[in-house]
Amino acid sequence: MLKVGLTGGIGAGKSEVSRLLAASGAVLIDADKIAREVVAPGTPGLAAVVEAFGPDILAEDGSLDRPRLGTIVFADPEKLAVLNSLVHPLVGARSAELEEAAADDAVVVHDVPLLAENGLAPLYDLVVVVDASPATQLDRLVRLRGMTEEDARARMAAQATRDKRLEIADVVIDNDGPLEGLAERVGAVWADLARRARA
Repeated sequence: MLKVGLTGGIGAGKSEVSRLLAASGAVLIDADKIAREVVAPGTPGLAAVVEAFGPDILAEDGSLDRPRLGTIVFADPEKLAVLNSLVHPLVGARSAELEEAAADDAVVVHDVPLLAENGLAPLYDLVVVVDASPATQLDRLVRLRGMTEEDARARMAAQATRDKRLEIADVVIDNDGPLEGLAERVGAVWADLARRARA
């Protein structure tokens, strides 16, 4: 089994890269998706988050109002640390379960947005970083995701710097340009990962 950590700054295109790797045959373990599962209605995770941040972070249907919570935590590093201390252990436990279920020769890709921030690089055989310039990230967040420039900048600032991500990279996928060439670049990386998993 080859354990790969995949990360990239918000708006860099990591989700598209993880989709392409999964389509190629990788076993994808998506930390963001798991983070949603562990705070779904009725879970102990959601109860803990409500206890920490109050009932105002719930939507009318009882689910977590993620945009409202995001506005609170991305403006305050201490509150973000509290949220992470509640959610990260739950995500880690579920990720470990999914990894254990994978085949011996699998390429297991852990899609982890905060890999650099949380010092998780040593957990993986290699780290793949999807890289884009801050200007490209900002443009995509505002133009494609409809964020205000202020909100986009706050979310970017809450993450590791581009340099810090590149420091931990074993493989860098450049995604600063148009998406057209991305599939080809990811295909080349996939071929290398698959070869390593078989070795």
